Amino acid sequence: MLRGFTTVTFFADDMASARAWYTEVFEAEPYFVRDAGPEHAYLEWRAGDYQHEFGVLNSRFAPHQPAGRPSGAIIYWAVDDVEAAYRRLLDLGATTHDKPTERGPGFITASVTDPFGNILGVMYNQHYLEVLASPGE
Repeated sequence: MLRGFTTVTFFADDMASARAWYTEVFEAEPYFVRDAGPEHAYLEWRAGDYQHEFGVLNSRFAPHQPAGRPSGAIIYWAVDDVEAAYRRLLDLGATTHDKPTERGPGFITASVTDPFGNILGVMYNQHYLEVLASPGE
């Protein structure tokens, strides 16, 4: 049965640019790098309260063909301030996918398209904060 997310993987054709962009987003260098010849094949960062793994795979190794437009599941990263996170991503070169929207009390989402065609979501989620604050089992 499903137990939780392990690694979120995005794709990029220009891995050097993806490394620079996501290093800026996460404010850290990737902790894991796998090269294929002179270029990166895969980059991985750990981020957030639970050190979730975020990977960028060179598009040439993707198990499917790129859609040519923003695509894929939207993974929402928990943030304290959706508007500030959304604006920061836009300032870093992302474009609007879905502007900040209140989805109900305690739930606000927004998403951007990164410079490589992936959709990156941010969310204020009251449930996430409750889980974070609860004692572990």
